[in-house]
Amino acid sequence: MKISNEIKTGFLAIFSIALFIFGYSYLKSNDIFVGDRTFYAVYSDVEGVVNGTPVTINGFPVGSIQKISFTKNNNLLVKFRIENDIKFSKNSLAQIYETGLIGGKALAIIPAYDNDSFASDNDTLNSAIAPGLTDLVNKKITNLQVKIESMVVSADSVLNNINKVFDDSTKNNLKASVANFNQTITDLKATSSSIKNIIQANQSGIDASLNNIKSFTRDFSEISADLNDAEIGKTFTNFKTSSENLTQILNEINNGNGTMGQIIKNDSLFQNLNNASKSIDLLLEDIRLNPYRYIHFSIFGKKNKPYQSNN
Repeated sequence: MKISNEIKTGFLAIFSIALFIFGYSYLKSNDIFVGDRTFYAVYSDVEGVVNGTPVTINGFPVGSIQKISFTKNNNLLVKFRIENDIKFSKNSLAQIYETGLIGGKALAIIPAYDNDSFASDNDTLNSAIAPGLTDLVNKKITNLQVKIESMVVSADSVLNNINKVFDDSTKNNLKASVANFNQTITDLKATSSSIKNIIQANQSGIDASLNNIKSFTRDFSEISADLNDAEIGKTFTNFKTSSENLTQILNEINNGNGTMGQIIKNDSLFQNLNNASKSIDLLLEDIRLNPYRYIHFSIFGKKNKPYQSNN
């Protein structure tokens, strides 16, 4: 069967139209062989997303942005498609995020696990914009800038206070102190040199003194050895025994034992000695007053008078 040129031209036109539709859909990121649903989200700023920007769920591409248009309130309405086999809650979030340093922007669906009904075709989802790396860096830089400005103000205040403290008089005093310190260092160097010269001049005497010290140390070691050989331990043992015996004697005397203890502890002996002393005093006084009572001397043999007490 011979096909006419008209039929061939018709098939070619149909194929061209279909190829054009497919290519146009492909360029708009619409897959005509895959069923999808359309959703909307409203933003005040789309952060540079354009038609064809991929839509992802957990990082996996599930669709693309189809159209961006202005609303009556000068907000931006983003229309995007998602494949039919992807299910998520109608309370899910459509968030614009930064894919990388040079990767541009993308739209992510953050599913809400709230057991609510699934999102259906032409629903409007909640919108959000995730802070990008640039925003985070700008925020950090802003905080750092505030801190640096605070540090600069503090440093300026400190410098002003230092300038107030270090007036001309203080600076002159500081210079004078540094000069005096340098002079002190010079004097120390001169003193050190003088001491060095003195040591060098008296080196022989110093050596002799060191030898004498060594000799004294050696002699002292020998004396110590001799004392050690002289049974000092035994001497200290005897001294300890004597001390213990003396302590025992003192304890006996303190307890009133023995003659010495009786003398110290017994008052009757003291009283007897005191009475005897008084009697001797009376006797001596009577002898002084009446000596003829005790000394009889008579040429003619006169009879002695008997003793009469004065009491």
